[in-house]
Amino acid sequence: MNIGDTLPPLEIAVTRTLIVAGAIASRDYQDVHHDAALAREKGSPDIFMNILTTNGLVGRYITDHFGPRAVLRKVAIRLGAPNYPGDTMTLTGTVTAVCGNTVEIRVVGANGIGRHVSGTVTAEVAA
Repeated sequence: MNIGDTLPPLEIAVTRTLIVAGAIASRDYQDVHHDAALAREKGSPDIFMNILTTNGLVGRYITDHFGPRAVLRKVAIRLGAPNYPGDTMTLTGTVTAVCGNTVEIRVVGANGIGRHVSGTVTAEVAA
C-alpha cells in the first residue's frame, strides 16, 4: 500500500431491512430508524440509517479489502445526507498515510442525495 492508492468502490443497497436490522442490532430503538409514519411526523421523508450501522459498514469496507487479519485501530466518521430506503451508498477509500503495517484510509460514502459519511479509518494490516 502506498499513499494515494485507492480501494475499489463498494456499492451497498440501502434497503428498509438493512436500516431496521442495523438499528435493532445496535439497540437503537429510535422510531426514525424503523417507523416510517413517525419518521414523517418528525419531518423525515422516511426512516433512515443510524450512525452505528454506517460505522459497521465502513469497518466492513476496510476489512473486506485488507482481509480477516486486518485490525481496525481507529474509526472517525461524520454523517451527512441520510441513507433512505431504496438508495445505494457507494463507499470509496484513499490511502492517506502508511507507517509500517499501519494504514490510514480516507473513506467517503455517497448516495443519491449527497455525501452520507466521511472520515478516516486507521487499520493494522498483515504484512
